[in-house]
Amino acid sequence: MKWLCKTVGVAQKRKQSLEGPGQVVGAAVATAPRGRPAGDHAAKRAELLDAVASVIATEGYAKASMRRVAEHAGYTTGAVTYYFANKEDMVLALVVSRFDRYDAMIEAIRGTTDVRELLAQWFQLGQDLKFWPLMPELLTSARSEPRIAELIARRYAKFRADYASILAAAQARGAIRDDIPAHVLSDQLSAMGDGWALLYPVEPGRFTPAQTSELIDATVALLAPR
Repeated sequence: MKWLCKTVGVAQKRKQSLEGPGQVVGAAVATAPRGRPAGDHAAKRAELLDAVASVIATEGYAKASMRRVAEHAGYTTGAVTYYFANKEDMVLALVVSRFDRYDAMIEAIRGTTDVRELLAQWFQLGQDLKFWPLMPELLTSARSEPRIAELIARRYAKFRADYASILAAAQARGAIRDDIPAHVLSDQLSAMGDGWALLYPVEPGRFTPAQTSELIDATVALLAPR
């Protein structure tokens, strides 16, 4: 008799387990699938990187957990971990995507060596609220994240080197001054562009179209052949 009661009790517990928590888990899976999100892999990854950028830009690097990014993008944390192993991996991918935009700016003027156009594009980046507000956060994170610091330094060095090659080509055809080495001009112009772009979100009223045009004209005049 005791054996029969024990058997019935176990059966009831199993039934409760299946009808209770099991249904809740099933509902959760139905509303927020785990694992790889459906759709194009590259597009979903870009979507998640956009969410990373938005969270860091608005809430800061410290609060940009994988869970918070998942919430912002409308996915489960498991979906985010399908694309990125951890927060560091996620931020490294973001750094790469941002410096790819630098490379695109350089490539756009490689054939013409038009410094004016590059400066104009730099100002346009300053207006991108998903780009520059997060750059100071990434630089701050680099102080305690060696891999992020190394990647930023390496990609920025590549940008300056590519910029220097374009400036050297412009010097060779007499378009800009050649009394200062191209790599020094590249460093100076990069620093100027960074300063303007970093301050644009803080002082948008200062960088009116007229003021921006004057700054670009002045920079081009400083580069004029001597």
